[in-house]
Amino acid sequence: MLAAERRDHLLGLLAREGKIVAKDVAAELGISEDSVRRDLRDLAAEGLCQRVYGGALPVSPAVVDYAARQSVAPEGKERVASVAAGLVRPGGSLILDGGTTALAVAHALPRDLACTVITHSPTIAAALLDHPQAELFLIGGRVFKHSAVTCGAAAVEAAQNISADLCLLGVTGVHPEAGLTTGDAEEAAMKRALSARAADTYVLASSEKIGTASQFRVLPWQKVSGLITDADPHDPAIEQLRTLGVEILTAT
Repeated sequence: MLAAERRDHLLGLLAREGKIVAKDVAAELGISEDSVRRDLRDLAAEGLCQRVYGGALPVSPAVVDYAARQSVAPEGKERVASVAAGLVRPGGSLILDGGTTALAVAHALPRDLACTVITHSPTIAAALLDHPQAELFLIGGRVFKHSAVTCGAAAVEAAQNISADLCLLGVTGVHPEAGLTTGDAEEAAMKRALSARAADTYVLASSEKIGTASQFRVLPWQKVSGLITDADPHDPAIEQLRTLGVEILTAT
């Protein structure tokens, strides 16, 4: 099989199965695992897959810059945000992550809701300035412009001194095996620090993120309370998550 044919085969397999296992492909095609791994490296360099141990997964479309992400699945994000906003109780405290879905949550919160919102996103804080009964705490640190959030050592240290009832966390990849992932190591560390300070953590994920992965792991499924998504309840990845005991809140 020519290299171009192997490439098409791998991309087709990724689309159909949602993952590539290098040893299985090598056995199927009668080639070495090294050859498959080289093909996967080439595809990953083009942004067409996310390499993981033993093979590859679909790459998340949510790794583009902040401005571009605002035009990705806006209706799905609004549906997810509506369900997420319903989890915030009057008088409660919320850690709200950054990103475009979290910004949709900020817009979905009732304007007269009395609550405390802790965030490391200047855009989230600005969006809640016209909520007169919402007390705002903004965590400072180095600004990661890709997601318009603060991160780094100072931000993580500040996060360790807060606590809340609920954390609403955004990620770029949601996969039953890879867990919850994002594209930057420091941002992943910040998300872990925020989640650790809440009694419950729910993940915000519009459908385009389901079954995909990014480079850096944020959390395993055992560390979150549930997933809020507008993905089809019969999506294979969603069904697999249910078998793992993950609570799925469907946003319709």
